[in-house]
Amino acid sequence: MMKKVVTTLLALTMAASMLAGCSSGEAPAATEDTAATEDAAAEDAAATEDAAAEETAQTEASGDLLVYGIYKAGDQTWFLDEGDAAKAAVEAAGGEFVYVDAKMNPEEYLKAIDNAIANNASGIVTCTPDQTMSQAVVTKCEEAGIPVVAADDALQDEAGEKLAPWVGINAYVIGEANGEWLANYVKENDLAENEEVGLLIMTMDTVSSCVPRAEGEYDKFTELVPEFDTARIFKADYDGTTDKGNTAAAAVITGHPEIKTWLVTGANEEGCIGAVRALESAGLDKDACVVGLGAYMAKDEWNNKGADGTCMKASAYFPASAVGEGSVEVLLGLINGEDVPMETAVDAVVVTPDDYKEVMGKDAE
Repeated sequence: MMKKVVTTLLALTMAASMLAGCSSGEAPAATEDTAATEDAAAEDAAATEDAAAEETAQTEASGDLLVYGIYKAGDQTWFLDEGDAAKAAVEAAGGEFVYVDAKMNPEEYLKAIDNAIANNASGIVTCTPDQTMSQAVVTKCEEAGIPVVAADDALQDEAGEKLAPWVGINAYVIGEANGEWLANYVKENDLAENEEVGLLIMTMDTVSSCVPRAEGEYDKFTELVPEFDTARIFKADYDGTTDKGNTAAAAVITGHPEIKTWLVTGANEEGCIGAVRALESAGLDKDACVVGLGAYMAKDEWNNKGADGTCMKASAYFPASAVGEGSVEVLLGLINGEDVPMETAVDAVVVTPDDYKEVMGKDAE
């Protein structure tokens, strides 16, 4: 009996030893696998950190593109179309575009400039409601290190020298185109020496980009129809809005009852449409001939009333999109440190109810 007990104890001891030996032999293998896994995880984490750091560095190097478009009369069709084109150009470059309507208010305008600077804008495209603020605007932007491009109306000093790159229409040449069209109309209808025919030019003498338009209209018309008595050429100054254009035109029309047939052109489309409404109110629209500047409101007249339903007979077409896209193109060049032209001008073609859809394409809709 004692012999069996001893034998059993010996067997249990040997089994325990064997189990211990197996455990101690497998433990190092498990440790090696864990270490390898931990090393691989560490390498993956390091690679992820490196990639993140590289991405962050690239982002910091390039920065987020944020462009402000600040327009003096942001509710007008011209600026809405221009802003849409500018927005599309900025978004195509991977950036964000903020459209701001300054409402023809200098205080609102300067507040918008300050907001753009406070929000770390990459650049600003702008049409100022008051060119006497040009130096203040340029100084603010320079001190903030933010490039600025003027659209339509230049940012300029008292001598008329541009303080920032400008993108707009070829003002004098476009004015000449309108003057030539009206001169041909006068010749074709034998109106040159008719004392009951008058020419009204809608002007905006306080806006530098508008003055050459009226000058071109006057110069080309008088050049081509020298027999037209200049005493029958009148001017009406307004602020660029349809309402003010209407009021200014109505005052001249009422003040000259001797004129029964009015020829009209002007500094922008709104002023010319204002004159159309004034002629309608005076009952003189049937024989009148108005030539607009922009065509973005003339096309509405033709679309809604037809060629015979309005005295708007033609308009110089130049797409707002060309100015919107062009201003952003110049601005992106500045942001990238490139040399850019100080002046970029867009030309125009005079359209009529007969060809405006063909010439203007989708802009005629």
